[in-house]
Amino acid sequence: MHAFILTLRKVFYSSNLLFSIRILISLTGSTLVPWYFGYVSLVIPLTLGVVAAGLSEIDTRLLSRCINIVLTLTCFAIATFSVELLFDYPAFFIIGLVGSTFIFIMLGALGQRYSVIAFGSLLIAAYTMLGHNLYTDNYTLPVFLLVGALWYNLVSLIESIVQPIRTTQQTLSNCFIKLAQYLDAKAAMFDPDESDGFSKQTLQITDSNNQLITAFNQTKRSLFNRLKSYRGQTYIKKMLSYYFVAQDIHERASSAHGDYQALSQHFKHSDILFRFARILNLQAKACAKLALSIKLNQTYQHDPLFSRYFSYLEEAINQYQSTDKATVLLIKSLQNLHQNLLAIDLLLANIDTEQHLSQQQENNQLIDEELTGIYDLFIKIKWNLTIKSALFRHAIRMSIVLSVGYMIIDFSSLAHGYWIILTSLFVCQPNYVTTKHRLTLRVLGTILGIMVGIPLTYLFPTIEAQLILIILSGWLFFLFKNSQYAYATAFITLLVFFSFSLIGESSIAVAISRIIATLIGCFIAWLAVSFIWPDWKFRNLAKLVDRICHDNSHYLALIGHQYLSGKSNDPQYRVARRATHDSNADLSSLISLMTKEPHINPDLINQGFRLLTLNHTLISYLSTLGAHRDKIITNQTIELFDDLSVYIINILNDKKITADFQSIKKSVTDYIETLPTNDAQANNDLLVMQQLALILEILPELVSLASELDNKTA
Repeated sequence: MHAFILTLRKVFYSSNLLFSIRILISLTGSTLVPWYFGYVSLVIPLTLGVVAAGLSEIDTRLLSRCINIVLTLTCFAIATFSVELLFDYPAFFIIGLVGSTFIFIMLGALGQRYSVIAFGSLLIAAYTMLGHNLYTDNYTLPVFLLVGALWYNLVSLIESIVQPIRTTQQTLSNCFIKLAQYLDAKAAMFDPDESDGFSKQTLQITDSNNQLITAFNQTKRSLFNRLKSYRGQTYIKKMLSYYFVAQDIHERASSAHGDYQALSQHFKHSDILFRFARILNLQAKACAKLALSIKLNQTYQHDPLFSRYFSYLEEAINQYQSTDKATVLLIKSLQNLHQNLLAIDLLLANIDTEQHLSQQQENNQLIDEELTGIYDLFIKIKWNLTIKSALFRHAIRMSIVLSVGYMIIDFSSLAHGYWIILTSLFVCQPNYVTTKHRLTLRVLGTILGIMVGIPLTYLFPTIEAQLILIILSGWLFFLFKNSQYAYATAFITLLVFFSFSLIGESSIAVAISRIIATLIGCFIAWLAVSFIWPDWKFRNLAKLVDRICHDNSHYLALIGHQYLSGKSNDPQYRVARRATHDSNADLSSLISLMTKEPHINPDLINQGFRLLTLNHTLISYLSTLGAHRDKIITNQTIELFDDLSVYIINILNDKKITADFQSIKKSVTDYIETLPTNDAQANNDLLVMQQLALILEILPELVSLASELDNKTA
């Protein structure tokens, strides 16, 4: 019985289920209602309006959602009525098409909300072109496209009133799932049998880290939206506290208290590393359990077995320490790592402890990235009104793409030729790799949809059956649109088939028009991203390397300041820490895209991967310093820390090793050797200086690579 109730809770609290219900209700209303009243011809504009609105939706709080609906419908109305009014005047139409495309895409400079609404507006304009000949007047199609969009938004609005924070809970739950995967990847670094320099494990942990950073950013945006409307509510404070705990766990988990290769070699015949890996795996399971608790709105129960495993680990470390006096520094690394894992355990065990934040603290915990006024709006637009802006280049590129598509349609008189514009709109992305990937999936999905759609129109010839198939196709399109684009394209192709079948068009004729238009639209998009300011990613590498060096320097500077002033998780520190991880994730993404670009130099890729590995290692050492900011160190160590921090920051910014590097590195080693190993205070000094020594060890190769990549891609 308990298992059955748990299953029901999982179903009820599933965001995917709620999304499915929303889509089914919306599509059912747009198809069965007009059919019931005898207006089957209205199914097409109503359904297309639902699709456009569904693709233009973003998660936000209730007030912002209402504002979004007004903005969306206003932009939709401008787009659809402009097409109808100018359609019979080709000269004015192409001017309007180019101008509106440029303006709508440039709206993306104002933020995600405006970018999504702009895409939906261009989509509704394309749908208006596609269905222009369905009705004899110029008002029926635009009006019912807007009615379909309004209907979807009303359904979505009601759902958000019933479950106002469900999506936020889902993103926070996903955050801990990704954190669990990261901890599992970290556990793989404690392998005494590794002989390949942990290259495979490093790539895995880098990938897990990138996914976690993406989850953090999604959760942050969702939490900030909710914080504005539900500031006094306990459950919002609780979710905010969970989010900060996840970040603190990540900082501790991403730290490195020693060289994993050295640990693996030295403890090859010991079970100590296995014990560390076991605790990390168990903490990963705890994070997954916590994610489920958040999702099901339950209280998290921490596993009491952790205390037993920690005591076993401590006994093993003490036993090894008593038998091997020659590896003092390695033993100290294990002890510090043990303390770090204990701190993670403490964070998990006390995560449901009520944490009261003052109003001032709540206001400052998350940085608002939304527009704050008219001046902010003009500044963001002005920053992007330059050829250096990728958004500006894409706006011009898309204007050319759609105008070329329109001219081909105008000269060829291709039936349903406006699918060319629709295809180009979907597949033409700001960069070459993403566009190439999308157009491949678009063609495959279209062919798959045609192969399935033609026989289905003959097997289910009745209007009622085809209406049901429209609902199912639209529902499946939305379910697959973010995960399997080829399948999503196949299902939207099926929706098109059944929609045109309702008005008596031949499925063969529709299929031929669809495939020709898709191929032409994909070809135009490919030409555009290949020859109109192609956004080759290697050209962005130098700028990103500069950003990485700056973010790492800023993070180190704030860590050093807190060793002097005391630990504080203030917004400035959190933003600096997040910026460091964001830039590293961007480097990983950029290198991944570079590998798929044509005519790329393999040496450049290899150097990029090596820089990514070194930068991830550097962040691990910085995270270790950040995780132990609460430790008190002596004045002499603070002074040395301050001098070394300034020195490292200067090297990172200049990307050049100075002549006195070896002497400074030796002075750090000499200072470490003077520290006593049996004194608690000295242990804190030793931890800090070891991390600085590790940073100095990788610094020459890191800045050398950064300088080389700067010169090659500048």
